[in-house]
Amino acid sequence: MKNIFFLTMIFSLSFLMTACDKDDDADEATDFDYHAHIHTPNTDDKHVNDALEISIDFESHTGEAVHHVKVRIYNKDDNTEIYNKPDVAHVHETDGKLEYQDMLMLSNDNGVMGHTDWILEAKVWGHDAGEGEVVETVEFHVHPE
Repeated sequence: MKNIFFLTMIFSLSFLMTACDKDDDADEATDFDYHAHIHTPNTDDKHVNDALEISIDFESHTGEAVHHVKVRIYNKDDNTEIYNKPDVAHVHETDGKLEYQDMLMLSNDNGVMGHTDWILEAKVWGHDAGEGEVVETVEFHVHPE
């Protein structure tokens, strides 16, 4: 009877130790090493009625999936937002890279006034909000026509 009790204890302890090891692995954070490489726009001054090219490479330098991205352009002084894309942030690019391209007219019709400073913000993050999040920005000035 003592042998059965002893074997049961050994089996139980080995099961618990194995279960703990698996939990420890699950708790380890994924190293996304995300980057948002903003190619355009740059910091050069712009003018009202210019076409603003947007070119950003979002990537994981460890090859993890690029789960979410967001690109915003907003007024530095009052946070008025004139651009917020993509409409659905969940892009899930499994090859670890997303090339983002778009164009925006800097016009009075969409709220761009001369003599204002703007910030383009490029954000990338993992599956869960804030996971491995990286935010890069470029600031530029817009003159009247």
